[in-house]
Amino acid sequence: MKRALPRTGASVIAGLTLLAGVALTSAAPSYADGGAPGCRRSAPQPPGTTAPHTLTSGGLTRTYQLHLPKEYTGDRGWPVVLAFHGRGNTGSGTEEFSKLSSLPAIVAYPEGVVGTGDGQRQAWQGAPYAAPGVDDVAFTGDLLDSLEDRLCVDPRRVYATGKSNGAGFTALLACRMPDRIAAIAPVAGAFYPGTGENCRPARPVPVIDFHGTGDATIPYAGDPDRGLPALHDWLTTWAHRNGCRTRTPDRLTAPDITESRWTDCADGAEVRHVAVTDGGHTWPGADSYSGGGHTTQSIEAHEVLWSFLRRHHLR
Repeated sequence: MKRALPRTGASVIAGLTLLAGVALTSAAPSYADGGAPGCRRSAPQPPGTTAPHTLTSGGLTRTYQLHLPKEYTGDRGWPVVLAFHGRGNTGSGTEEFSKLSSLPAIVAYPEGVVGTGDGQRQAWQGAPYAAPGVDDVAFTGDLLDSLEDRLCVDPRRVYATGKSNGAGFTALLACRMPDRIAAIAPVAGAFYPGTGENCRPARPVPVIDFHGTGDATIPYAGDPDRGLPALHDWLTTWAHRNGCRTRTPDRLTAPDITESRWTDCADGAEVRHVAVTDGGHTWPGADSYSGGGHTTQSIEAHEVLWSFLRRHHLR
């Protein structure tokens, strides 16, 4: 990646502001009248709390952590963020390092099923080590049905993010569930072939992607032996899928942050990439352990991804 001389002072602040776009706010969203059937029901837990829940999907009892923003009320449709942990991690661990529960949204942290390979760790569909026969795409649909039945959500504004294996799974959701997932935000994504084979979504799905150039777990340049593509190859493929006609010049927005954009896309489905120079297999801005290698503090991933995601909704 081309390096540029660091900038300081106001120029860096301006660059980060442009990267983040709309500022993070804790105010309740003003989406429209109503939303899901759950708008007529009492919430299953107090606003401002995180609690465990279960549901049955595919004959299995599945679990997830659910966070309601402190401003939650049942008189308007709220956006939903689905946050998928990395292999061997948990929903609770992802909530801790990601800071996603600070967003003005309902956030669900699902738990994967123990897969194959070393360590018998929780994983998601699409990876070679995922649990055989487990349909996590169907589980995601069942989870959304449950959330819509119990909470006042805006089904037009459902977003998926995740880290590593969980990030790769967001790509599979974009391929398989474009009618329910408005946009995705993978972080340090493991885009195995199973996350994108025969991907022909019925609508272009906007993407904002984060990845460290020094990631030793999911290399930025790809890993052919594991079927992992180079990041820019994956992004270029997705931009083509979205009908994007313009690749803007890369832009340094902080000393270690470079932004790439594919624009003029069908239905405004922009593809954006945030590269962290020398960044590891980590969540940008995390204050606790999120993976091996360097964690940048130049940006907060949860703020940047939210500024992108909130602009997109299903028609």
